[in-house]
Amino acid sequence: MEGPMLLAMCVFVPLWCQVLGTTSQEELTQDVPLLHPWRHHMAGAQRFRRAWVIPTISVSENLKNIPSLVVQIKSDKQYLGSVIYSIKGPGVDEEPKGFFNINKTTGIVYLNAVLDREKMERFKLRAFALDSDGVPLEDPTDLEIVVLDQNDNRPVFSQAVFKGYILENAIPGTLVMRVIATDADDVTTDNAHLKYSIVQQESPEMFSINQDSGEIRTVQVGLDRESVGSYNLTVQVADMMGEGLANSARVVISIGDLNDNAPEFTQSEFLLEVPEQTSGVDIGRVSVVDRDLRGSPNWLVQFSITAGDPQGAFSIHTDPQTNEGILSVVKPLDHEGTALYNLTVSVQNEAQLLPSVPRTSRSKARVTVIVKNLNEPPVFLENPMMARVKEGSPPGSDVAVYVAVDPDSGLAQDIRYSVVSDPANWLLLDPQTGKIWTTFTMDPKSPFLQGGWYTALIRATDNAAPPLSATGTLSVEVVELNDHAPVLQQLSVELCSDPRLGQGALLSAADEDLPPQAHPFHYQLDESSGAWTLNWSVSDLNGTHAMLELLTEVEPGLHPLPLLVSDSGDPPLAQLYMLNVTVCQCDAVGICSGSAASLFSSGAGISLTALIIIMSSIALLMVLVLLLLMFRCNSRNAANKGLLSESEDDVRDNVFNYNEQGGGEEDQDAYDMNRLRNPSMPVPPSPRLKPPIRRDAPYSQTLPRYPRRPSDRPSDIADFIHDGLRTADSDPSVPPYDTALIYDYEGEGSVAGTLSSILSSEGDPNQDYDYLEDWGPRFRRLADMYGHE
Repeated sequence: MEGPMLLAMCVFVPLWCQVLGTTSQEELTQDVPLLHPWRHHMAGAQRFRRAWVIPTISVSENLKNIPSLVVQIKSDKQYLGSVIYSIKGPGVDEEPKGFFNINKTTGIVYLNAVLDREKMERFKLRAFALDSDGVPLEDPTDLEIVVLDQNDNRPVFSQAVFKGYILENAIPGTLVMRVIATDADDVTTDNAHLKYSIVQQESPEMFSINQDSGEIRTVQVGLDRESVGSYNLTVQVADMMGEGLANSARVVISIGDLNDNAPEFTQSEFLLEVPEQTSGVDIGRVSVVDRDLRGSPNWLVQFSITAGDPQGAFSIHTDPQTNEGILSVVKPLDHEGTALYNLTVSVQNEAQLLPSVPRTSRSKARVTVIVKNLNEPPVFLENPMMARVKEGSPPGSDVAVYVAVDPDSGLAQDIRYSVVSDPANWLLLDPQTGKIWTTFTMDPKSPFLQGGWYTALIRATDNAAPPLSATGTLSVEVVELNDHAPVLQQLSVELCSDPRLGQGALLSAADEDLPPQAHPFHYQLDESSGAWTLNWSVSDLNGTHAMLELLTEVEPGLHPLPLLVSDSGDPPLAQLYMLNVTVCQCDAVGICSGSAASLFSSGAGISLTALIIIMSSIALLMVLVLLLLMFRCNSRNAANKGLLSESEDDVRDNVFNYNEQGGGEEDQDAYDMNRLRNPSMPVPPSPRLKPPIRRDAPYSQTLPRYPRRPSDRPSDIADFIHDGLRTADSDPSVPPYDTALIYDYEGEGSVAGTLSSILSSEGDPNQDYDYLEDWGPRFRRLADMYGHE
């Protein structure tokens, strides 16, 4: 009978895997779940296939009895030995391979290896039914095997040591941190249901942990960083709702600092000493304590001087390494002025103190500074000291009493004076009293005066050990006296008779005195001598010049005018001058007709003295130009003289001018005088072709080695010329320097006579001319004339 399959049989392997103890194949197959995935149903004479899905097969991980039977599949078309079963998929012929196989005859699926759910939690296989010829009897059927989880993994914390941070004085319930753990088992089972707990912490217990989330929070007040800077906890996590496998980790919670401790001085009073007259130095330190975190703004302090320093002579700053206050002197202290300072110094943190922290009385301290007395140099009561001496005062006149005082009032010391600088030696000093006299009459026009002031330096020295001194400046004003009247510079001027023409006459004056005893000058006509102001007017232009003008037309001719010129001295001095004014007829441009001097005495405003200076300058400039031209000409001639420019008897010039036997004066082809004058000139490169042989060279003579180079720096000019001649004579390709052999060429355009005019027979009787016979037919005649007497 074809009834429903036994699907209700063991689904979990442990319920039917007891068949492993049987020995016969029949007994094994009796307890294995039997599946008919290909069961067909018949309705009358018609057959149809039922749609059916194989339920999931569950297999536990970590099974030790290997191999194990998982399930048996069977086709309803099976005849004995007529169906062959097979499976494919992951765990069989795909990675991971080797976990499952099937008995091809019975259809029993076997587990061949230990399963690990954490690596592979399900296998999806396909089952096949074939006949003995390999022809499929049924369509392939899916077979899914699920691996059941076991609690084989401990929970693991995400890190071995967790670090947390919380500020001190935190209220209970403040979140500090969270610890995290994971479990590789199935999260849908209790195998991965984790619970957290604190298994160890220091007393008192300040923290708690949420068993489900792992959050750590404070549970009570009293976190004080200054008491406990950090807390160490041991936390645990366990699966199976805290009853299974467990693991632990370490938690370190650091307590953050708040400014809840005010800085305090280590003592209420500090005593320091400093020598007087010192500044810009550190004189001592004051120390404080602060329980807050070292190096933080809650620990670093700031000092201030709140009392006892009205002059601002002290300053205090913080040493950031030690948090000490460094007291410094910024202004010199005087023991005689103040021998003791009582300073009040306060301290506070850089960060704001918490409002709940009470103020402490030890945030202030008294610092006593003792100023030590030292020997100080004398001090001039007036430096510089101003004094006045009238011009022309006789020697021995009093100048000043320049004294200094000793600031060391508690010490009896004597002060003596000396002159450090007296450029003109005009002063005499009493070394005990400091009184100063003149030794000479002080001249206000002396070059030792600057702006009318004479400067001297006086030294005051005490008798201490070692002695100290100070230098004072004495400035003496030589008071200028008005002892010279102004001098009129123009005693005669020209004016046009018509006031509408010309520009008037420019007048000027000079005074030997110095300002303010000199200019500004004042010009006016002396009315006591006549009514000159009716026709004439004088107006001041500036401090030294005035303009004389006609008011009405007057007759041409000479008009003497009494002119009074006065200075601005105290008292003012005046001088009466008779100014000769020549009135003349002027042309349209305002120049007196027929008078060349009018150009200089009127309108143009150029005095005779200025004209002389201008003309002298022009003449001097022309002389300088001429001297410069002469110097350049001489320099050019000296540069053209060459090597022997310093010798008046230049042998080479003598050879050129007097002993030339070649062409005439215009013959420059015989030899190169530039090479003779400048032996250091570079020799042209050796030509590749053989140079032509001179016609007067002997037939048997060969060319010397080219190029020849005479001595660059001959010590004796005669040796130089001799070497040059000998070198030229030995080279048949160029004419020798003296061209004595070129007797048949006299050049072109020469005004000199021919060689026939010279008494050739009057030669040197000791000279042997027989060698000329070897030079060819042209010289044999010459050898006959000179070689045989």
